[in-house]
Amino acid sequence: MQFNFNSTEPIYLQVAEQIEEAIFTQTFAEGEQVPSTTEISKEFHINPATVLKGMNILVDAQLIEKRRGVGMFVIAGAQARIVEKRRNQFYDDYVKNLVVEARKLHITKDELAKLIERGFSTQ
Repeated sequence: MQFNFNSTEPIYLQVAEQIEEAIFTQTFAEGEQVPSTTEISKEFHINPATVLKGMNILVDAQLIEKRRGVGMFVIAGAQARIVEKRRNQFYDDYVKNLVVEARKLHITKDELAKLIERGFSTQ
């Protein structure tokens, strides 16, 4: 995990995003324990309340669960929920704008599909 203390993005959001990314990439597998609030706060010199605030975002999103006296664990299905969330974000952030711009340029659906295919073939 890496945190940018000079960023305008709050540290608690960075904590949530870093752990979410680790779940997405399966660095933390479903059922696996994630580092404790204390471990993260000590290693990165972050206030434990700030770390907990970030972790609670993931609890609320049903990605991790608290097990009293044991720690935080990745919930079954968490990675699939992240994929679904990111697909929806991809649609909202990119696809909608792509279609709007294509319409302005009078690009048909078929032409757009060909352009996308061309993009995949050049990568």
